[in-house]
Amino acid sequence: MAEIICITCPKGCHLTVDEKTLEVRGNSCPRGEEYGRNELTHPVRMITSTVKLEGGRFRRLPVKTSQSVPKEKMFEVVRSLDGIVVHSPVHVGDIIVKDVCGTGADIIATRDL
Repeated sequence: MAEIICITCPKGCHLTVDEKTLEVRGNSCPRGEEYGRNELTHPVRMITSTVKLEGGRFRRLPVKTSQSVPKEKMFEVVRSLDGIVVHSPVHVGDIIVKDVCGTGADIIATRDL
């Protein structure tokens, strides 16, 4: 049995997942059941970060992934953002990097600057 804490909502349910049958216990919603199974078979995470911004009021632009990326690719994705320089103006939802590191996720702006 694997014991994990669900991070899909603020409740933080303590889940136990049978590693053979993928039966999940301890969840208080269906999202927890899905999270528990996925965490053992293919864990994914959303990434939030910043990139350099030129010509704007601030020096950094907050960004995030458009969808969750495989957990094993997280550090590769974050490292790839080090060399990115964006020029103002930028709007919420603008795609900064398309298909980052071959994950299928885009890096998008989360603030107008």
